[in-house]
Amino acid sequence: MKDRIMSKCPKCGSKMFISELKCPDCATAVSGNFWIHKLLELPDDIINFMLVFLKNRGNIREVEKELGISYPTVRSRLDIMLALLGFESTQSKDEINEILDKLEKGEITAEQAERLIRER
Repeated sequence: MKDRIMSKCPKCGSKMFISELKCPDCATAVSGNFWIHKLLELPDDIINFMLVFLKNRGNIREVEKELGISYPTVRSRLDIMLALLGFESTQSKDEINEILDKLEKGEITAEQAERLIRER
């Protein structure tokens, strides 16, 4: 994806907010502190997975075919996506949060995160 909104400060890691919204047609501007929605904070590969999942109406077999991945990998990516969005996981929250922090920081890929989550 191109030109994504930065959700974390590159210097200190704090959560960023949007301070101005502007109309491209009439130049009307609204200032304030607008927080970024969780969905926009997801890593690109997880957003792409979510779009494929939604396009296929949650049909895991179709997602497997389109992405060329196995059933366990689809399930693992679903678990990652749900955990990143703050939904309950069957795994230890501390363990999964540690993995997700690394994923958000770009220290590991979604595939590596999947493997680590599956191993736990």
